[in-house]
This record gives sequence, C-alpha cells and structure tokens, in this order.
Amino acid sequence: MLCKVKTLFVILFCAINFALSAYDVTGHRIIASIAYQNLNAATRNRVDKLLGKQGIVYEAGWADEIRSDDNYAYSYQWHYQNLKDSLTSKDLKFLLEHPKVEGKHLFFALDSLSGELKKNPNNAEALKFIIHFVGDLHQPMHLGRVDDLGGNKIMLKWFGTKSNLHRVWDSQLLESSKYSYSEYSIYLQNKFEPQRATYQKFSLLQSAEAVYGLRNQIYAYDLTTETNNYKYIYLFSDKLDEMLYLGGIQLANVLNGIYSK
Repeated sequence: MLCKVKTLFVILFCAINFALSAYDVTGHRIIASIAYQNLNAATRNRVDKLLGKQGIVYEAGWADEIRSDDNYAYSYQWHYQNLKDSLTSKDLKFLLEHPKVEGKHLFFALDSLSGELKKNPNNAEALKFIIHFVGDLHQPMHLGRVDDLGGNKIMLKWFGTKSNLHRVWDSQLLESSKYSYSEYSIYLQNKFEPQRATYQKFSLLQSAEAVYGLRNQIYAYDLTTETNNYKYIYLFSDKLDEMLYLGGIQLANVLNGIYSK
C-alpha cells in the first residue's frame, strides 16, 4: 500500500511540475531555435558536436530542470537579476561590468559562464547554462523588483484563473498564441526579418536596456484593476514577440563571439 501511495505521489509531482514548466520550456526553445538559425557555420558545428544536432533547442530548458537537484543549488539565483526602478543606461552598464556587486545573479552567471566557455569551448554544461540564461535575460520579470520577487507576489486573474504577473510573462501570454515553439520561431523570424541586421548589432547592454524598458512598462500597467486580459494581450503581444526574437539574436551573438575566435 505504501509503495502505491509513493508511486501516486511521484506521478502527481511530475504532472504538477510539467504543468508549471511546460510553456516556460516553449519560450526558451523559441529563443534557441532563432539563435540556431543565426549561428555562423563554425559555431553551429561546435554547438552541434557538444549537444547534438539542434541540441541548442532541446537543451534550452535544462537549467530549469536541474533546479530539482540539490547539487545545482548554487545556480538557483542565477536565473534572475533584481533591479531597482529608474535605473539609467549608465547604471545598467555598471552592473554588467561589475556583475557581482549585487550578488551572484543573472549578470554574474552570464559573465562567468561566458568566461568558462572561452577557456574551455567543450564545456557542455556552461553552454547549456548560457543558452538558458540569455533567454532568462529577455524575460522582463527576470529583471523585476526584489520586493515582489519579479512579479511572483503580484496576484491577479488570468481568464478567470488565479495567477501572478511573473507567470503571465513566463507562460500565459505566450500560450495565448497557440503556436508550437517551431511555429512561433518561424513566425518571429519572418516578422522581424526587416530588423534582423539592426538587432544583430545589439550589445548585451542594449539588450538589457530594451528588456528593462519593457519591464518598467509592465509595472506601470495595473493588471489587478485592468482585468481585460484580451486588452493586455493586444497591448503586449508585440513586445513579447520582440523580446523572444531579440533573445534569439543575442544568444547567437554571444555564441558566435565565443566560438568564432
């Protein structure tokens, strides 16, 4: 009887965790898929050798999956960078150039892991972390306020279901498109093709500035009183698209920069 209870618990636990993380994985796969199409030939060959053909896409959610493993407890706080309101471009530049000044968070992870991969281009674990964390950088609530845990404490209703601001941007806004990750990737590459050359010139700082600007717009919109979710989708879906596409291009920039030297 005890074995049956344990088995049922494991099944339920896995089902719950899948439900919470499934669309998060979709977002990371979209970004990785766009990146893969923008890798130069040398970089793509190196990445494929380390992770398998298009492994950049299939491993994009790995850094979330290992959060259930205590051996990776050191990486839990790498997924986010709590930022204050009203930061200037100079402030963001300082934080990126001094990535440990506010603790070992997302900016630290990107800086240190990029260094690790430059020293050892065959470090598959560092590569998988970078793939994921460049994606996290382009999710605006991963640059959220410390007091609300990046929107996790801002409770709201999303089409009649209890939710929070972080979850809306992690998964629920994305889910409203009804695309698979591959469909969404193709859609975004077609949509933003005219701007591709511009985004390819973006530095990591420029990406952070764009995400931070959107983060401030999100906080300025009170979803707890403005409860028309269709209006919210209408207002912010293009912004979500831009972040996903920019994330893919920036990931390609980072990896091309590491493997092309």
